[in-house]
Amino acid sequence: VQLQASGGGLVQAGGSLKLSCAVSGLQFNRYVMGWFRQAPGKEREFVASITRSGSRRDYGDSVKGRFIISRDNYLSTVYLQMNNLAPEDTADYYCAADFRPHGNVVLTREESYRYWGQGTQVTVSS
Repeated sequence: VQLQASGGGLVQAGGSLKLSCAVSGLQFNRYVMGWFRQAPGKEREFVASITRSGSRRDYGDSVKGRFIISRDNYLSTVYLQMNNLAPEDTADYYCAADFRPHGNVVLTREESYRYWGQGTQVTVSS
């Protein structure tokens, strides 16, 4: 199983970035997907989660209204569109997957996810 995150970089405050996470080695449409982030010296924080079908999404309070999670089950990829970025969004961003073949659930807790990507760095300058 491999989760390959990409799309991070340096952006000015108020700008946008779109992260991608390409997944291989599992049946993507049977997995709940999530994004987390970890800033230097801080604990990992929930950012967003999306159900297997993409019909339901949930977001951390700090990113609601600015970030959008989406997925393409044909491409086995999950995305995180980040708008109106602020310096406090600076962190390493990680995608995660967990096998949930039934129901319509999102997962907001780090310990709920079995598979993790390697992280992509996002830096927002003021």
